[in-house]
Amino acid sequence: MDMNKVWEWTTEEFLTVSASSAPTPGGGSVSAYVGALAAAMTCMVANLTIGKEKYKEVEPQVKEILAQAETVLNALKTGLSQDIAEFSHFMAALKLPKGTDEEKTVRTGKLQEVLVSATDTPLGIAQNCFKVLQLAQQLAPIGNTGAISDAGVAAYLAESALKSAMLSVDINLPQIKDEGYKERVRAERTRLFEQAAVICAETMVVVQSRL
Repeated sequence: MDMNKVWEWTTEEFLTVSASSAPTPGGGSVSAYVGALAAAMTCMVANLTIGKEKYKEVEPQVKEILAQAETVLNALKTGLSQDIAEFSHFMAALKLPKGTDEEKTVRTGKLQEVLVSATDTPLGIAQNCFKVLQLAQQLAPIGNTGAISDAGVAAYLAESALKSAMLSVDINLPQIKDEGYKERVRAERTRLFEQAAVICAETMVVVQSRL
């Protein structure tokens, strides 16, 4: 399977390769996929609200939510592809020669560079999942009640995908030597987890009230 064309695979192919012993798509990529599904559900609820006479007053807000959700959906699709590419970069760095002190220095530097990049990618996926969660929260009180359960689906999936993507961050951090970078990432992790939990809970209260 051509990993560069992952978005051209059928769903069956994606599931089969994910289930195989192939290292990619792995956790970060699957998290991006789930986040993309959450964004898609947000778009769907918005699309089912726009153009309906009953929701005419909130249409401008819903159109804005839709536009943002489409942007985040595309960002998550890119994040999935990036996550797969990062693994290839890491493996290439591991294979660099280490016969001389100079080669060892170059290899260590490259590995650190790749590790940071491979951490930034799932962190970005988590941040985009957080944006989906925020959009689901905005849509919950004004979206079409006939589809409002799917705003709840978006919220649950987005929070889960956020937490899942962060596991790919957690596994890389111990190998990174830049303490300042690690501190910033841990602070962002804490912020995202705390705010996501609140937003998801608040969104589900609204969704349940409109079922």
